[in-house]
Amino acid sequence: MLFVAESAKEKINELKEQESFGEDYFVRVSVTSGGCSGLSYSMDFDNESKTDDQVFEDNGVKVVTDLRSFLYLCNTTLEFSGGLNGKGFYFNNPNAARTCGCGESFAV
Repeated sequence: MLFVAESAKEKINELKEQESFGEDYFVRVSVTSGGCSGLSYSMDFDNESKTDDQVFEDNGVKVVTDLRSFLYLCNTTLEFSGGLNGKGFYFNNPNAARTCGCGESFAV
């Protein structure tokens, strides 16, 4: 399961409205090689499903990831922090053994 915090839900809905994305759009998250710690998060809006997609809905937000990424993201919560020192979107990942200082990458 992938989870969506209330703060992330509000920001996602705001961004979807600004971009005029319809109800068929969802949040796609994935894990790619790279970054300071070896693995990086990727997040975008999408409206096309793929054959190996894992689909979750939490807090009224549909989140989709590929099977390989899900192995790294299982039980992760997507969060959002605003304000002057805010991080923007970030992943609270219990599977990460370590993360880099910027929070953009992790290792398991």
